This record gives sequence, structure tokens and C-alpha cells, in this order.
Amino acid sequence: MKKIKFGPGGLGGVEEAIPNLEKYKTLGIEACEIEFTYGIYIKKKEEAFRIGEAAKRLGIKLSIHAPYWINLNSVEKEKVEKSKERILACLEVGTWLGAYRVVFHPGYYGKIGKKETYSNIKKAVLEIQEIRKEKNYTPKLAPETTGKINVFGSVEEIASLVRDTKCEFTIDFAHILAREKSYRFEETLKAFESSKKIHLHFSGIEYGEKGEKKHIPTDESAIKKLLKALPKNKEIIIINESPDPVGDSIKSIKIYADGEY
Repeated sequence: MKKIKFGPGGLGGVEEAIPNLEKYKTLGIEACEIEFTYGIYIKKKEEAFRIGEAAKRLGIKLSIHAPYWINLNSVEKEKVEKSKERILACLEVGTWLGAYRVVFHPGYYGKIGKKETYSNIKKAVLEIQEIRKEKNYTPKLAPETTGKINVFGSVEEIASLVRDTKCEFTIDFAHILAREKSYRFEETLKAFESSKKIHLHFSGIEYGEKGEKKHIPTDESAIKKLLKALPKNKEIIIINESPDPVGDSIKSIKIYADGEY
């Protein structure tokens, strides 16, 4: 059985990064998603190399969450181009860091129909994939299932992107719960069953009719439901995005180690 790796969404600033990674190691954490959600704050190649080397030495798998300001379906061409630039910048920094995924929210429907939205986002992802290959960027693109009904990112849409653009994916089961009012564990995992690696986000979530409102602490019973549903023969990383991502990652590690699910 392959071991599941757990870790928080969040590493802290450049100065804190390596001390935090060392602390994570002592806590049994083996993954970390660097949050560039409000901007790419690791800017120098030397800094990224140092952080990446420390993560490798400590056995902590890094991923990146790209900025929130991404819309590959905007009616304004400039916004689409800026969105692509932000994803490409994450791929560049991710290459320096040795990160294996760049997670991003692809875009919004707005006033555009779902079919055309999919076509626009697919086109943009294919263009990013081409540049990624040309530049030899090493992280894989991993568009994420999203938590609001007016935002592109249903399970079916992300699975189609994987098929049509050869990208990877991020399954956020908290978002799926908020969007669909059900975790849809079995259906979702079946949609991505051909992949040997699964990158997950999981936390508690508050939601309403229109979907996600905010992340909340992760309930033990929800962690157990997730662990019970996961396949045993795949490489799985679970990133926690609750208000206490480190604490909830440790809670998940303990439940997993105890096998009490």
C-alpha cells in the first residue's frame, strides 16, 4: 500500500520558509502547498533553490497554488493574457523550487455559456502547455475543482480538461461538497482513475445554495470518510486549507496512522 502524504496550504514568507519546513518534518508532515494566492512572493532564483533543496532534504513534497486573480474565460483579452502570465510565472518559480504541481482556478462563466467557457479555457491551457514545454518548466498544471456554482471547475469540466489538454488536476473535496452538496467520492475518483497520482485539497467548509462561503476546521468524521474512500494503490497527497492547516494536517496524520477509519 502506498503511503498518503499530508501537509498544509501555507509555508510562510521567504525568511520563515526553511525553519517552517524543518518544523513540519518534526511533526510528520510530508507535503506543503506554497500559497501564491495573493501574489508570487518568492521572486529570487537563489531563494527558491534554497527552499527547494531544504524541502528535498527533509522529504517534503512541494506544490504551488497560483494567484486567485486568474480568469482564462474573460471577455477582456488582456485579462486572459495576464492570467496566463501569472500561471507561467508560477511554473517558472515552481521549477526553481522543485515543486511538482501548480494548482489554479481556471476561470468564471460570467455571461458566457458553459460550452463556450470550456472551449476558451481549454484553448488557454493548451497555449500554456506549449510554453511550458518550450521553457522546460517542470511542474505539471493542475486545475482545481471549485466550490461556487458560478465558477468553472466541476468534476466533469476538470476531468475533460485532463483528457483534452494532458494536464494534471487537483480534487478539492470540500469544494465539491459546497458545489454539489455531496462529496461524490466514488464518482469523482472514478473520473480520474487512470492517473497514478492524486493531488487533493481537503478541509471543513461552510456553504450555501450558491456554494462555498469559507473554509472551517476539519471534522474528524469527515477525514475518516475521505480516508475510507481513497484508493490504496495510488500516490496521494492531501493538502489541508482550513484556518488551522498545520493542526488539521497533524490530526489527519494521526487518524491515518491509527487506521481508525
